[in-house]
Amino acid sequence: MTVGKGFSIPLALLIAVAFAFRSLWLIDATALWSDELYSVGKSFQPSLGELWSMLRQDTHPPLYYTLLWGWGNLVGQSPVSLRLLSWLAYLAGGVVMVAQSVALADGRRQVVPLAVLLAFCSPYPIRFAIEGKSYALLVFLVALAWWWRRAQRPALYGITAALAGLTHFYGLFLMLAAAIWDGLQSRRRLALAGLMAGLPALAWIGYAADYLFSSRSGSWIGSPDFALLEETLARGLGLWPLPKLAVLVLLIWGLRRWGGMAALRWPDRDMLDLSGLIPSGIMVVAVVLVSFIKPLAFSRYFVVLLPALVPVIASLSSRVSFNRSGRRVALAALLLLILSWWGPGFAELNPGAGGVREQDQFRLISQRTSGLAERYSPRARLLNLSDQMELAMGRISADQVPWGDRAELKLRLSTPPMPQDLWLASSGPPPALNRKLRPLQQLVEDRGFTCRDRSTDLSHARLLQCRFDAKALP
Repeated sequence: MTVGKGFSIPLALLIAVAFAFRSLWLIDATALWSDELYSVGKSFQPSLGELWSMLRQDTHPPLYYTLLWGWGNLVGQSPVSLRLLSWLAYLAGGVVMVAQSVALADGRRQVVPLAVLLAFCSPYPIRFAIEGKSYALLVFLVALAWWWRRAQRPALYGITAALAGLTHFYGLFLMLAAAIWDGLQSRRRLALAGLMAGLPALAWIGYAADYLFSSRSGSWIGSPDFALLEETLARGLGLWPLPKLAVLVLLIWGLRRWGGMAALRWPDRDMLDLSGLIPSGIMVVAVVLVSFIKPLAFSRYFVVLLPALVPVIASLSSRVSFNRSGRRVALAALLLLILSWWGPGFAELNPGAGGVREQDQFRLISQRTSGLAERYSPRARLLNLSDQMELAMGRISADQVPWGDRAELKLRLSTPPMPQDLWLASSGPPPALNRKLRPLQQLVEDRGFTCRDRSTDLSHARLLQCRFDAKALP
């Protein structure tokens, strides 16, 4: 008897709905972090021309931001609308992955429960389900591309693959890897469709070449190391990924010995091929090797592997059978895994469970300085975007004086009369935050200001009120 027969489809759907709606409930629970604010700055532009001009100095291709521009004009430009687009893509991608799992399992219904749980409840899709970035859309488009490729529909495959490549460059790398593999397998129509699908993204690379091939592009990505593997596994398995893998190995050994589990068979080559897992593996090897020269490998980008992995794991698991005791143990292990996803899996989305989204607290700075003048920050652009989003939500007043950067602060200090109060603020990881804020603080203190911290309760932000004292001047 398989696990799928014991874990019913209605129960799996109920759990998936709980995960999906919990993520939706948390859509505005945390502040927009820096990358999401950059999405706001790039997409919520007055015109497409201005949007594309700005994206010429960006690391990513234009489709997601163009779609977000249209979405914002349709439903409004706010933190909720920004993240809602990703949530809808998360649902669509999950549906396609489940359908692909059933197709690879030759229609066996036993595959559905695990496919549903992996597609909707595992940490990787949940982590990006309500983030104002392109990853949920990328997963949906890659899943759809693998669907059309398995179905031998070159035209639809090519269109979807082109959209994936224009959403994220990992989508481009993946589809080029698939084109090379299909060419080696003499599938000329699919190979040609994959190669042609890469042309729009390659054209965009040419358009934005000055930035993409500069030292600024991807400067935050380090060379491949063990931490990259561990972080990628953590995004897929949740908290403590390596111990979980060790427990899984022990569990399989125990089920083989006492649970009636047959010997595991290596997946059929056809399944690995049709699912897109072979091209995905080729892409991973190529990206990691290139990254020793030009770093490209970043753990969150490997979410692109999800549309190939989920159907393969679900399909293989549907073939495994146990005796009655073994099935109970396997079901208990699966339930414990899901419980481990429910808590820590939502930690970064829920301030009550894990604090701050990606170590940023821009929202609280915007709210605490609402209506104040003379505000300056080393991250002035992000705080202005945060003000824009908080104003859209009605959480701050409309009469906001824009934040100034260091150059504007120096100009203000040299223009009489001297202000009586200045506000300095920033947000981010404390070491980097303090390093960037210190020069501004030193600048105003040299001009006779005394600064007091008004944010001692914040973990990843600082707000300083600096008052002018002529007696403090040398």
